Amino acid sequence: MTATIDLAAAPAADLALVTGTVVHDDTVGERGPWSGVVAAGDVLTIVDLHGNQAVDTLFYGADDHTKRYSAQATIAAQGNIFLTTGTVIRDQEGDPLMTIVADEVGNHDTVGGACSQESNTLRYGHHTKHQHACVENFLIEGSRHGLGKADLVGNVNFFMYVPVDPDGSLGIVDGLSAPGKRLALRAETDTLVLISNCPQINNPCNGFDPTAVRVIVTRPAV
Repeated sequence: MTATIDLAAAPAADLALVTGTVVHDDTVGERGPWSGVVAAGDVLTIVDLHGNQAVDTLFYGADDHTKRYSAQATIAAQGNIFLTTGTVIRDQEGDPLMTIVADEVGNHDTVGGACSQESNTLRYGHHTKHQHACVENFLIEGSRHGLGKADLVGNVNFFMYVPVDPDGSLGIVDGLSAPGKRLALRAETDTLVLISNCPQINNPCNGFDPTAVRVIVTRPAV
């Protein structure tokens, strides 16, 4: 996938990594939130329209929000802190929520966490306190589904690169994605997906310039 076509206007069926009937197609604006229920068997494709855009993501059982993404269970089950094709997104009991079935980047983060007004202030100075952040996006969008701050857990950062050094230190650096890069997740059970299209401008996770992404849900033929 390259930037030689208008990715924002291209037919959803052409961009979806797994073919099928298009049941949902949305553009998530820069710095904005999104949520939706992906039914079991359906496939969510996330398209990095302009490249180097972190997409903070949380997962919950659609019918039972106490079932929620667990970075610990996901990492332990696969024996790797980085997520890519074959990774099973698991809840706190180790049960599958979604599986990454295709990935054009090959490395996604689940230890860097979500930016917040508090962490921005601590890391970058008091002048950043009122900048919009991912935690606020999650709270705004989560409230539509009855979720509050106590329901937030460690998240996945799709398209974000957080290398870990041998001594265990980590840092947020330039991403590995590029315009048009995609990944696809198949729902193993009806799953509520919460997205914050990261608004961070103080580190390179978005190239210091947040941009839009596209989310497409397809229903493969049986």
